Amino acid sequence: MKSVSPSNASESGFSIQGLSNASELRFPIFLVCLYVYLCILTGNLMIFTIISANSHLHIPMYILLMNLSAADVIYASNILPNLMAITITKNTAITFIGCITQMYVYIVLTCTQVLLLEVMAYDRYVAICYPLRYSHLMSMRHCAGLAVAAWTFSFLISIGHCVLISNQSFCDSHLINHFYCDIAPLLKLTCSDTYDVEIMNYIEGVLVTFNAFVFTIISYMFIISTILKIKSSEGRLKAFSTCSSHLTCVILFYGTLFLLYMRPSSSYSPERDKFFALLSGVLIPILNPVIYSLKNQEFKVGFKNLRKKMLHYS
Repeated sequence: MKSVSPSNASESGFSIQGLSNASELRFPIFLVCLYVYLCILTGNLMIFTIISANSHLHIPMYILLMNLSAADVIYASNILPNLMAITITKNTAITFIGCITQMYVYIVLTCTQVLLLEVMAYDRYVAICYPLRYSHLMSMRHCAGLAVAAWTFSFLISIGHCVLISNQSFCDSHLINHFYCDIAPLLKLTCSDTYDVEIMNYIEGVLVTFNAFVFTIISYMFIISTILKIKSSEGRLKAFSTCSSHLTCVILFYGTLFLLYMRPSSSYSPERDKFFALLSGVLIPILNPVIYSLKNQEFKVGFKNLRKKMLHYS
């Protein structure tokens, strides 16, 4: 197959296949994507509003949750509006720079979510295992520093993928068999040696994802051990309820992440990856606000306070 240099690829760009080529499914897919996107925006902006409006929620756990909600909103906004435009207009073209930018933002936000979940695991570990030292070990200053570090590190480490893929030579076919620009479908279009990109994938996977996952598992081993030492069943239940939401999000997030990326590119399956990418990009941003607010009494109180303020001013 004839190859196209990076400079030529930057001129011609790519085409994104989307979720389906069937014309009769265009409007249903568009409406579902629009509904999902509005749910993601509403749920996560509600998290922002409730935390901002209630001073008793201005503690590390909820500040980290605000960061996670911000990542979820940007994550969805990076993919769903473009997918809706492709679906409704049938214009599948995307520029080379636009594709690389979308991939970069996607990698940044995935890394940020991994690191934020790790910091949240540390927060729960300190809160349950060292409650008397919590205000010292997890002060607002420490929380802000860890959140900024998570975002900064993600922005920096993600540059490597963009540089390597930008220098690839692409084959005649520029059709990306996915609904957004991601590493695996782009590698399927290249005629160059992908060894460096795959090495970068595994380095980042070990450096960020695997280390964060191991840290989270170890944190929960100590958390569970501490909870089991509590004598009263009421006390154990109360302690576990403070970390059950985070644990649920961790299981959902890492489950889809490992299914998507922890395998060699030779086993890449477009349809399977589209399914798991939908779970990761759509289901998790919708469920995160629900999981964190459904059984959280402080959040329920905060919502009632916000509603009272809104009724008062109306």
